[in-house]
Amino acid sequence: MLGENGSPPSELLKKANIRSKIKRKFVVTTDSDHLHPVAENLLNRQFGVGGAIPVWVSDLTYIRTLSGWLYLTVIMHLNTRKEIGWALSRSLDAASTTVAAYKMAITNQAPINGLIFHSDQGVQYACTEFRTLLSQYDVQQSMSRKGNCWDNAVIESFFKSLKVEWLNDRRFDNQTQAQLAVFEYIESWYNTRRRHSSLNYLTPNQFEQLLFNHPRAA
Repeated sequence: MLGENGSPPSELLKKANIRSKIKRKFVVTTDSDHLHPVAENLLNRQFGVGGAIPVWVSDLTYIRTLSGWLYLTVIMHLNTRKEIGWALSRSLDAASTTVAAYKMAITNQAPINGLIFHSDQGVQYACTEFRTLLSQYDVQQSMSRKGNCWDNAVIESFFKSLKVEWLNDRRFDNQTQAQLAVFEYIESWYNTRRRHSSLNYLTPNQFEQLLFNHPRAA
């Protein structure tokens, strides 16, 4: 169909500065069809900050680059909302994702007695390699119900903020550019400058310091 002046619709849309919004391709990062043990949901949507029981939550998402998809694994300290470990990789194997992120997390913050580690039922969290790491520090593993993203809503919210605030309008040619952008968001913005209503409008670093110096204040 042509416009009134004989112009094709595409030209009319272009002149009006109207573009179609294409839905972004969905990439599956969770493979819960495996024979590994599935942990009980110990967290049970208890997402409050500053609690007496230390909790780490984790999940995977994907980032598009011109050289292919990348997979981002993040570990958040639920009590402070601070991102303490992350890994960006081309592979979805446990060594490149959950194991790498967990090793960063325990370097930044040694696990505390009674720590709960919560995630989905993905094979990267359920596999022997990752469960062995948790057992070395006597960490209690917790998993969401199958296919229920609301059981890990806080980390899902972080991924949404990361993409909307930082990544969606950027083009990455390669993994190095994407890795730098993720580092800038987590270390230079989210942990240090981004204020959270759930933290009484403090940053994760400020709230962490408050908990450390005044553990009963939260």
